[in-house]
Amino acid sequence: MNLKNKLSGLIFLSLLFFTWAVTSSAGVPIAGASIEEVTIDWLQVGMGLFGGLALFLAGLDMLSEGLKKAAGETLKILLSKLTTNRFMGAITGAFVTGVLNSSSVTTVLVVSFITAGVMTLSQSVGVIMGANIGSTVTAQLLAFNLAAYALLPIAIGFFMTFTAKREKVKYYGMMLMGLGLVFFGMGLMSDAMKPLRTFEPFIEFLESMKNPIIGVFAGAVFTGLVQSSAATVGIAIAMASEGLLSLPAGIALALGANIGTCVTAMLAALGKPVEAVRAAIVHVLFNVMGVLLWIMFIPQLAEFAVSMSPVSSDVAGQTSASDVPRQIANANTLFNVVNTIVFLGFTGWFAKLATRLAPATTKKKGVIVEPKFIISDAIETPSIALEQVRMELGHLGGLINSMIHSIQPAIADKDKKQIEKIISADNKVKILVEAILGYLSLLRKESLTIKESADFQAMMTATTHLDEISDVITNELSDTALHYIESEYKPSEITRELLKTYYQDVCHSVNEAVKAISEDNQLIAEKVINRKAEIKSYQNALLIRKSSHLGSEEPNYLEKARLEMSLMEKLYRVYFYAKGIAKVVLPVALDKGD
Repeated sequence: MNLKNKLSGLIFLSLLFFTWAVTSSAGVPIAGASIEEVTIDWLQVGMGLFGGLALFLAGLDMLSEGLKKAAGETLKILLSKLTTNRFMGAITGAFVTGVLNSSSVTTVLVVSFITAGVMTLSQSVGVIMGANIGSTVTAQLLAFNLAAYALLPIAIGFFMTFTAKREKVKYYGMMLMGLGLVFFGMGLMSDAMKPLRTFEPFIEFLESMKNPIIGVFAGAVFTGLVQSSAATVGIAIAMASEGLLSLPAGIALALGANIGTCVTAMLAALGKPVEAVRAAIVHVLFNVMGVLLWIMFIPQLAEFAVSMSPVSSDVAGQTSASDVPRQIANANTLFNVVNTIVFLGFTGWFAKLATRLAPATTKKKGVIVEPKFIISDAIETPSIALEQVRMELGHLGGLINSMIHSIQPAIADKDKKQIEKIISADNKVKILVEAILGYLSLLRKESLTIKESADFQAMMTATTHLDEISDVITNELSDTALHYIESEYKPSEITRELLKTYYQDVCHSVNEAVKAISEDNQLIAEKVINRKAEIKSYQNALLIRKSSHLGSEEPNYLEKARLEMSLMEKLYRVYFYAKGIAKVVLPVALDKGD
């Protein structure tokens, strides 16, 4: 979920806060002090709390963006290769989410792999479970009290981002600057809440969160509004560091954050392919069942978190406010690790239940074709979005392959209805082309790396060439095929074999060009380009043969020869566009001519 949506929730929370402050206790003096001495300045508290939260969210977004740019491509490959079983899937999901700092990005990757057939839903369950473990890395970082040093990484990151010439260095700068903003925002929130330490209504509210149900509910609602579980855990850690929040209450908020983040997952799945809905359902089932399993054992979880966490040397054997942030982070990690271990054996059950709750949808009435792979949520992660465009080009190419492969059988069988089907298939092609180009136009607005920009241009060119191949098949080859059928023309055995071989080579070229762009396979692209000499030799052979028979007394020979040459010329135009697709896959084209 993007920063804009998170900040809209933040604005709503700000309004709620100021409404509560004004109606309940604006200007109430701190206990033990006269009104003249100290009063709570709610404007300052609100600005510090929500301004800090805004910087915190902006920092998380910048950190995530830098990580995605620097490592997104590598982690995408890692995720697709190391999910052969549920255990490796969980480990990989945890690692990828921990590095990318975003479980939603991991989920989008999972959905794209499921739709492409690279991963089964059952395998994806392990990845989604592991993603929950990876998301606790942020909480572990936040537990370090580094607010006093936050400006240093901000300054270093700023200069790296705006002065470095190398892309990688810029992305590392974004990561540093984002991390600094996260801790700086945490420091602002912590300082803003200091006056609340003796404010009775707020203390009573926090006391009520010792009831695990209230704490979980508060954490879920806040996370659902801000759409960031890290923000909820961050605020819990900030309050705990000021002595405002007990460990059990902090754990309850963290558990609630795990449920609240499901709201984001379900909202993101609305209107998406059924695979995305099922992945979101798995996420919801896992998190909700995990919280229900632990909600009555929060005191025991708190005790275990204390025992496994370091204790301040000056208060050994006691719980200090400075220790609680680390204990909350450890409890959050422990909760997700144990849940994953417990439920990992039930991945098949989760997959079956998600499939039952979200059955395969039938094709919408009045819709002849829809994109299969492009998902709008992936736009914010260009490396993933471009991969989805590759897969969608494979879908589009499949339609075009079917069209061109049907030409020769239709001529042989004198099947005019088949030619009409080929012509009507162009409507499907136009729908997919428009969808791909529209998706790419949205992607163009994102910040792209040099490689992503090159891939973007390649996708645009490939889409245009595929559309042009469809136009040649529909408007020209189909017309020539109809002339063949109506003329009752029967070529000689030699000419027939020559045309057949030529036609098959062109069909292979289209098929390989589609495969080359959809799989980013340079070896296959090279084959298409290297076939040019062979294609040209067939053209020359037919031209020589027809030229040598120009004086033939066969009736209408010139018209028949013109028909054959027209067919070959149109097939060559198809090959020309297929070669154009292959060229964009290679770093340097192998030939310079047409």
